[in-house]
Amino acid sequence: MASADLLLHPVRLRIVQAFLGDRALTTGQLAAELADVPHATLYRQVARLVEAGVLQVVAEQSVRGATERTYVLRTSAAQITADQVATMSRADMRQAFLAFVASLLGDVDRYLARDEIDPIRDQASFRLAGLWLDDDEFATLLRDLLRVLQPAAANPPRAGRKRRILATVLLPGEEASS
Repeated sequence: MASADLLLHPVRLRIVQAFLGDRALTTGQLAAELADVPHATLYRQVARLVEAGVLQVVAEQSVRGATERTYVLRTSAAQITADQVATMSRADMRQAFLAFVASLLGDVDRYLARDEIDPIRDQASFRLAGLWLDDDEFATLLRDLLRVLQPAAANPPRAGRKRRILATVLLPGEEASS
């Protein structure tokens, strides 16, 4: 498992997110998607993720005398485990959440910078919901969400499909008064 420090670096987090959805990318393709990231920085951060086992080389080919590698995300290695979260201080948790939110903000900014956007057509949205659930009801909700999301997360890219980013934040609220 990769550490929170490794995964929550702003550029490395964007690299990991670019691979979400079972994608295989070369560094050239990745550079085109992350055009605002300097090439030297991108290559250095890809190397860090490969060294940590988060990205895996699945193909190599010679292109104009250089070796072009194709990478995939090792999803199991790109997660912060419950054990790692349990050892985080409040400051560590705040920093991790800020990296998460900053990443989402970057995604929104990149969407809004496109020439043609239509939030209704694109089904771009964000929402909050307050749910009153006991621990068993909450566990059932999480299992149900996982059951619904797993098949969609396993879809490979193909013509007609758009990669969609789904982000969740689950926080405990106040207890109901009796």
